[in-house]
Amino acid sequence: MTTQVTAKLRFLRMGPRKVRLVVDMIRGKKVLRALDILSVLPKRAAHPVLKLLNSAVANAKHNHSLAVEDLKISEVYVDGGPVLKRSMPKAHGRATPIRERTSHINLVLSTFDKRVKSEKDKELKSKS
Repeated sequence: MTTQVTAKLRFLRMGPRKVRLVVDMIRGKKVLRALDILSVLPKRAAHPVLKLLNSAVANAKHNHSLAVEDLKISEVYVDGGPVLKRSMPKAHGRATPIRERTSHINLVLSTFDKRVKSEKDKELKSKS
């Protein structure tokens, strides 16, 4: 049985397309590897996603007593939040609309079973 831990970040003042670029890089990875990737990524969206991942890891430790080494990112997706509508003055007295987009990020961590080496794997390794 795998345990699932969730964390959510809502109303992030950043467009969903920009956040999805960062989220796609860590989907399906082990948590320690994802933390390394996010800490050196030069995208602006990497910082809030890193904070969200740290929050999910803290939830796993505190609420479920899970080790960080046994966690992987099983699901992470970004949905669009409400759009804030503003306007910017332009030439000849006109006003053009500006849409300030927001994002909702949902992150699900789960435990993975460490693969036990079968006898076939051992035989193949010993032959080579």
